Amino acid sequence: MADTIHAAGAVLWRDGPEVGLIHRPRYDDWSFPKGKVDKGEHVLRAAVREIEEETGLVARLGRRLSTSGYQVGGRDKRVDYWSARPVAEAGFAPNDEVDRLVWLPAGEAGARLTYERDAELLQEFLRGPLRTWPLVILRHAEAGEKRQWREPDELRPLDERGRSEASALAGLLHSYGPARLISSATARCLETVLPYARLLRSPVVTDAAFTLGETGADRAMERALDLVADGTPTVVCTHGEVVSDLVTGLCKEMGETVPDDPGLRKGEFWVAHMDTSAVAALERHGPVRKTARASATR
Repeated sequence: MADTIHAAGAVLWRDGPEVGLIHRPRYDDWSFPKGKVDKGEHVLRAAVREIEEETGLVARLGRRLSTSGYQVGGRDKRVDYWSARPVAEAGFAPNDEVDRLVWLPAGEAGARLTYERDAELLQEFLRGPLRTWPLVILRHAEAGEKRQWREPDELRPLDERGRSEASALAGLLHSYGPARLISSATARCLETVLPYARLLRSPVVTDAAFTLGETGADRAMERALDLVADGTPTVVCTHGEVVSDLVTGLCKEMGETVPDDPGLRKGEFWVAHMDTSAVAALERHGPVRKTARASATR
């Protein structure tokens, strides 16, 4: 991977639907907004940043799309794509890198695109649901060694690494937009979502259904299905002992393929992009780039 160019971008769309395309004068081509992931940068942050830099639009990521792979100057290039909708506009400013931004109906956008790989990506985007909402299943960040903690386990806090992960998670989760925050009633889970709650200026609701020692697979799954039926963007912070059963049960209930490894390391999260009663896409990430793994299910 050392020689691979890693980039991130999106099929940007608004009601119509209309698709946003950019023109790059250096190459005289029409494509989707995208750009290189900076060293040490998380791919989610890179996708949102590149959209804003190239279009002047602040966007929130929707469902995960396929990764595009091709060669540039003899090097492999990998571009991770999402669907994305603008939520704010700073104002498009033409520059040497991008001199035009146009919004076109899907058919016209497909005809305008320069590269076949982008046209195929557009068709993938159009085959899926346009509007989805995220259900994030998050395992709490690092909280030290359980065997070294002498007080009640529900009071065990995040350690220094965990606090750093929690801070990073706030920005990553916000890539998908604001969400309702639900947590296990333990200190380590609550502290994991606290920076995001402060960012949103939103409360965190504790729920016994996701609390270790008070729940089981069936109870956690029943509550998760209630959240799915509610249709509200949601982050659920829970424990490793709950995550695998929750992800496996959700996928089976929604008719989705169960991941080979449904579990999570501490600080990692699954994002199920929900479309009414189905999972439109499923992806997995960690709080820092070196542990980030993302895979579109369809």
